[in-house]
Amino acid sequence: MRFERIPTRLITVATAAMLLAACGDKHPAMTPHTPEVGVVTLQTASVPVVSELPGRTSAFLDAQVRARVDGIVLRREFTEGGLVKQGQRLYKIDPAPYIARLEPAKASLAKANASLVSARALAERYKVLVAANAVSKQDYDNAVAAQGEALAQVASAKADVQTAQINVGYTDVVSPVTGQVGISQVTPGAYVQAAQATLMVTVQQFDPVYVDLTQSSLDGLKLCRQIQEGHLTTSGPDAAKVTLILEDGREYPEKGRLQFTDVSVDQLTGSVTVRAVFENKDHMLLPGMFVRARIEEGVNPQVLVVPVVGVTHDQKGTTIAMVVDKNNKVAPRPIVTSGTYGQNWIVESGVQPGDRVIVEGIDKVRPGMEVKAVAANLPQVAGSPAAASGASDVKADAAPPRASSGVGA
Repeated sequence: MRFERIPTRLITVATAAMLLAACGDKHPAMTPHTPEVGVVTLQTASVPVVSELPGRTSAFLDAQVRARVDGIVLRREFTEGGLVKQGQRLYKIDPAPYIARLEPAKASLAKANASLVSARALAERYKVLVAANAVSKQDYDNAVAAQGEALAQVASAKADVQTAQINVGYTDVVSPVTGQVGISQVTPGAYVQAAQATLMVTVQQFDPVYVDLTQSSLDGLKLCRQIQEGHLTTSGPDAAKVTLILEDGREYPEKGRLQFTDVSVDQLTGSVTVRAVFENKDHMLLPGMFVRARIEEGVNPQVLVVPVVGVTHDQKGTTIAMVVDKNNKVAPRPIVTSGTYGQNWIVESGVQPGDRVIVEGIDKVRPGMEVKAVAANLPQVAGSPAAASGASDVKADAAPPRASSGVGA
């Protein structure tokens, strides 16, 4: 086999070209990029303490219309579900038997009045005669007694007439209140009895409307203790204001006012009843509806809040806030929360005022990583010192809603 000899000069040139190409592919080493994260600097704020209690609506006035005399219902004079006025006639019961009883009562009264006139005249005559010794003292005493008996008979007859007139009036069954009438429980032709207090219909007034709420006695004790220790202050004129949440989650447009708290605790449930009253001009609230009410109980002037976007959970379920420390490194802080305030968690422990909590870019950092912290563009908490002065690491775009708490009023 024949081999051709490659010139040494050609090998040298090829080797040099390969070395130059390799040198051209190399780049200088780059410094690692420091990630940028958005942070908020924690500050204390004055947070309203609001409890949310379940309850049901009830009519402001609830009148059960019942029969007060016996008789046959001749007619019904209202439309079921309609509005009726106080004193408006709802039913007519056959008045004939009661009119028949009224006439004899009037006749008895007339007879009693006539007897009284005669007895009074006789007593006056005997008074003169006894002075002249024309009649005995006994005859005069008998005449005076007869006059008194006649007076009693007149009074009794008047009472009988009045009773008969009342019974005739009861045949007109009228509405005791102004309100909305329900479903009729009797029909024309039905026989109703006063002794059985036959329920004929119900009339309810629900403008305004009551909302009866239940709260545990334990929550009430907690609230009183917090106020006494100075952790909570009263809310001033708005302390008794109540916001109503309907069954569909919407907020009722009218604000209510707290009326009273029951003076006793239910021994079976350990709860007390709190009553609020709301205007209900559109009749949106009907008796028996399930609702939830938010009652502002007081104000906690020193509350630390953390935006919900800055709170995560580790694999063990521990609540964590990622903080940028003084060395600009990420440090996880386990925190304990006690409720929410709008889009923020109310924090009991784990962080303190001045800490910088990561709220933007939290998914691209890990503990110990060095980061560049910049102020995040989040709504600032109403009631914080920064909100009052206008200076904050967080831009004030809007104020979140009020706080929710497990503490009852």
